[in-house]
Amino acid sequence: MEIIGRSDKVDFPDLYLEDLAVKIDTGAYTSSIHCHDIKEIEIKGIKYLHFKTLDPAYLKYQNQVIKVKEYTEKNIRSSFGEVEKRFIIKTQVILFNKKYPIELSLTNRSEMKFPVLIGRKFLNKKFMVDTSKKDESFLLKNNLTQ
Repeated sequence: MEIIGRSDKVDFPDLYLEDLAVKIDTGAYTSSIHCHDIKEIEIKGIKYLHFKTLDPAYLKYQNQVIKVKEYTEKNIRSSFGEVEKRFIIKTQVILFNKKYPIELSLTNRSEMKFPVLIGRKFLNKKFMVDTSKKDESFLLKNNLTQ
């Protein structure tokens, strides 16, 4: 298993995002990403989910609409203890120079320090968390040492 720190910077190639700050949170079950303008639309009888990642407050914001056909909707308990319906997408994340499949819930994280939260469902059996470290994957990607 790789050792990951309390935070890192990762790539989401399907979402056109590179070096995006993520918080590693073993207290959270699901992983989530900050999105807005989330809506279901139907084109020729097929449902799609449209959304924009991040928002203009983030330097990496691109105002790009992402469109996916495969998504689900689940009840998820927020960090405030409230249950809310969220859309879940499957995508890929690059950590330690490897691509991994990941499920992300789409939610408003504008009040949070990190636009992405990586939960234990993704971390399980792949990573061990060392809270004294950070940016381990980012440093490896850029051939830097801490």
